[in-house]
Amino acid sequence: MVVLHVLFEHAAGYALFAVKEAEEIGMLLPQVEESVLSIGKFNSMVSLAAFFPFKSAQAALENMNAISEGVVHADLKLFLETNLPLSGKKKAMLGVSDAKIGAALQEEFTVSIQTGGVVAEITRGLRLHFHSLVKGLTALAASKAQLGLGHSYSRSKVKFNVNRVDNMIIQSIALLDQLDKDINTFSMRVREWYGYHFPELIKVVSDNSMYCRLAQLIGNRKELSEASLESLEEVVMDSAKAQAILDASRSSMGMDISPIDLINIERFSNRVVSLAAYRLELQEYLRSKMSQVAPNLAALIGEVVGARLISHAGSLTNLAKYPASTVQILGAEKALFRALKTRGNTPKYGLIFHSTFIGRAAAKNKGRISRYLANKCTIASRIDCFSEVPTSVYGDKLREQVEERLSFYETGDMPRKNVDVMKEAVKEATDVAAEIKRKLDKKAKKRKKQEKKMQEVDANGETNGEAEEENGEVDVTVAKKKKKKQAAEDTEVQPENGAEETSAKKKKKRKAEDVEAEEAAATDNGAKATPAKKKKKQKTVDAEPEEETAEPPASEKKKKKKKEAAQ
Repeated sequence: MVVLHVLFEHAAGYALFAVKEAEEIGMLLPQVEESVLSIGKFNSMVSLAAFFPFKSAQAALENMNAISEGVVHADLKLFLETNLPLSGKKKAMLGVSDAKIGAALQEEFTVSIQTGGVVAEITRGLRLHFHSLVKGLTALAASKAQLGLGHSYSRSKVKFNVNRVDNMIIQSIALLDQLDKDINTFSMRVREWYGYHFPELIKVVSDNSMYCRLAQLIGNRKELSEASLESLEEVVMDSAKAQAILDASRSSMGMDISPIDLINIERFSNRVVSLAAYRLELQEYLRSKMSQVAPNLAALIGEVVGARLISHAGSLTNLAKYPASTVQILGAEKALFRALKTRGNTPKYGLIFHSTFIGRAAAKNKGRISRYLANKCTIASRIDCFSEVPTSVYGDKLREQVEERLSFYETGDMPRKNVDVMKEAVKEATDVAAEIKRKLDKKAKKRKKQEKKMQEVDANGETNGEAEEENGEVDVTVAKKKKKKQAAEDTEVQPENGAEETSAKKKKKRKAEDVEAEEAAATDNGAKATPAKKKKKQKTVDAEPEEETAEPPASEKKKKKKKEAAQ
């Protein structure tokens, strides 16, 4: 007996349903289709066997990416191994909505896979009634999960390397072509408008942007004089043309113009000049983007033609998938289908006709060189699409090969073999790629160091701010201890002349005592004051260390004699 299980992938998780009844014969009948729409009848057909919810949004995105690429994820494998009856009397048949993931599951498990027929109808019903078949899942929660997963899935598909986005090239080349058309149209409008006043200027100056700048500069032709000759030379970059413009203004057959009309013409010509300046900036931007996205194609065929090929193909990846025969006639589809319809000659070239190689080739060799150039363009586009480090080494070598082929058609000199040229290109490209990687690694290391320093500074600032109050008292005690240590060191490390210092102190004390004795003898009141002073002196002497108080016996006798004389 064969039991059909249907795998259903939802934003909330994987679900495995066991099919009780399935109408295969009358599947497309309206009654059977309506039974899928009603939840009561659908519950009698299907029962939930197992449900595996995703742990996080990141896990859901990884599983959905794996399913879209036809790869069996580890979560899906574990879920089916646990819940799908692979062995036993009842043989299991697994129904899957996508044939790609079904083929991958058939390789992984020994289970028969069914993708169409009844499985499609049951999957339609599961998609409609899933929130009511799983307990604890509401319609609001299921819709939120689907919306969130849809946004993250789209973001992951769109999110490529920022420096190699070919969409910017497509938009910029389209804008460049549009600007060329607009500038041409506006310049013709300025010529017609200003030509009524100064018709001879068109014959002297043929460039559109230069004509607009001159119309803005000249204004009223009657006001031109020898003084304005230098400004004309700055615009025209030719003294002969500037003199011709000045002479033509003096003998012009144009009509007079009012100041209001002249102001409008000057404003409009100013807009055209600014558009032409913006076109140059856009062209420089396109060159820089092509050097980042497709450097080899740009080196081979030029930035503008390479950008047009990418734009016409839709992307660089699509261009890399095209064969050389398609790249050769890319842009000449109308002529191709017309030739196929009328059984005429098919076109030899499309967009690559704008390359300089085809213009330089002889008429009989244009088809041959276009075929050879298309071959080299496909090689360059594939290298650009699939190389990790973009370099223009291969493009330069391919360009040299095309140059050699051109000279072979003209002179008959044998070109180098493709194998030899590619060997040289591989050697140079590896060296250049190694150098670029080394520079990128240096930049990454510097960035990491800066980030670490910033994190350390932030962490230290926070810890210092929190521990300021706690460490305040500790700092005071540490300072006191340091002061005590310094004082102790000063007392310990005294000079050897300490004896001399003590003797000097003794001499000063003796002089002071002699002066006091004389004053006491001169006045009677001095006798009363001396005992108090003596007491103070005795106290100070007692407070001094023993080394200082120690005096010879001769000095003591002198003191006694002085005391007796004072009394």
